[in-house]
Amino acid sequence: MFSSRFHWDFRPNRLTQTLEARRRDGARILDLTESNPTRAGYAYPSEIVRAFEEPRMLLYEPSPAGLSEARLAVASYYASRGHLVDTARILLTASTSEAYAYLFKLLCNPGDQVLVPRPSYPLFEFLANMESVEVRQYSLSYHGEWAIDLDSLNAAISDRTRAVVLVNPNNPTGSYVKSQELDALVRLAKERGMALVSDEVFSDYALLPDGGRVISLAGVEGCLAFSMSGLSKIAGLPQMKLGWIVVSGPESLRTEAMEKLEWIADTYLSVGTPVQYAAERLLEAGAVVQQQIRARTAANLLVARQALAGSAANILNVEGGWYITVRVPRIRSEEEWALGLLTSEDVLVQPGFFFDFESEAFLVVSLLTRQDVFGEGMARLRRYVEL
Repeated sequence: MFSSRFHWDFRPNRLTQTLEARRRDGARILDLTESNPTRAGYAYPSEIVRAFEEPRMLLYEPSPAGLSEARLAVASYYASRGHLVDTARILLTASTSEAYAYLFKLLCNPGDQVLVPRPSYPLFEFLANMESVEVRQYSLSYHGEWAIDLDSLNAAISDRTRAVVLVNPNNPTGSYVKSQELDALVRLAKERGMALVSDEVFSDYALLPDGGRVISLAGVEGCLAFSMSGLSKIAGLPQMKLGWIVVSGPESLRTEAMEKLEWIADTYLSVGTPVQYAAERLLEAGAVVQQQIRARTAANLLVARQALAGSAANILNVEGGWYITVRVPRIRSEEEWALGLLTSEDVLVQPGFFFDFESEAFLVVSLLTRQDVFGEGMARLRRYVEL
């Protein structure tokens, strides 16, 4: 009766089951997986609420690409980061997930393929399968720092490959695309008739300076490229449901891509009027939240390094984003590490296989976590490692 898209096992995994059991028993769990900034103790400016005191919100004037005021606010965001983006290249969406769906519709026929990084964001397969698109993975290699394995990427390309997805910086490795990597990707995309799709939601959260990294693909000219971001991460406002796509590349391809994206968006008209009129003020107010997040992620990274110094666990090099990857001894599986920390120490972490790490044993920890919880959780993690 139902679509074959729903082929996943929806039963809760062992970690979820154990977490629910511990909470039923009254355990105080130190959650080191927090990804929701609205639950992480940040001070949100009252200006965010006042941004919705706009009479024009009562009028419905649908615009498939998004209201001009909102697209201008997005263009101003890029201008402040050194990218001049014409509003005619910007299309608003309700979220980055919706942006992926639009781009898969735009670029792929059923059965076509997109390449996605490994390790990375665990939602790709769900998003692609919902559009009847196949996911193939290319590797990120680690030798003291993360890099795109271009040989792996080349090997993954087939006649049905339509796009290469980049997460910049990657979640959870925190690695940015480098200038030389982008040059190689643009050449490859042009030669093979593929597009580049860049998820840049964490791009404002650099933990270290590096002149060789790429902040955005908004200035790419050599091939068709799409940059995605939104209020969820850059302003710490996931509940506002406003994302966007910036189209870059040769003018003829840009123009055709925007025309088709507007047709797709016109079918759904999913972006609410209130958040569009509030966009400029939300971006301004969100900058205050972003500063708090950057301060906490930097402070928590220092705490994590101090907590694990001299232990059998170590933190892989991280350049940006909200997460760190902790390498632990391969004396047990990642699932056993995560379950052991939860049952013995009441500490919740994510095992690396949630993000498709190619080998064991890694744990993923969120730097977004409240500092008191984070400090105690990392101390318990070290204690458990040393048992």
